[in-house]
Amino acid sequence: KKGGGGDRGGGKEEEGTDKRKEAIELVKRGLMMDMRSHVCWHVYGLLHRSSRNYSEAIKAYKQALRIDPENLQILRDMGLLQVQMRDLDGFRSTRLRILTLRPNSKVHWLTYALATHVCGDPEGAASVIDSYTGTLDRDSAEFSRNFESSELAMYKNLVLSET
Repeated sequence: KKGGGGDRGGGKEEEGTDKRKEAIELVKRGLMMDMRSHVCWHVYGLLHRSSRNYSEAIKAYKQALRIDPENLQILRDMGLLQVQMRDLDGFRSTRLRILTLRPNSKVHWLTYALATHVCGDPEGAASVIDSYTGTLDRDSAEFSRNFESSELAMYKNLVLSET
């Protein structure tokens, strides 16, 4: 018979499960060797997230951040997971930490404004946008970027319409 009705991809799924188990064992071994490794805790969180074990992923991220509180990648990963879990207050707090660490980055200002907005504080979000634009020089390239500047103005007006 053609096709033979054999394996229909189950082998790949089983292989993925084996790889995941191996990865978890390696992370656990790494943590046994050095419980203060932010890298191991971060990877442990990533593994939990990929397994949809979100509460354990958040715990692992928080442990990694106790060890390395200024690690932007861990903070970003935790923020994304907080949004996914609809922990909006946690997301706002995480984005504020990121903004505090890197205040010269437009994306961090705007993401914090968004986090403030989704937490039900449109006035606070508008204030964050005003604070961001207040950090810029009048002749800043930011003001000459027609599309980006107009998008920011439209967002601010949307936020203000909710107050």
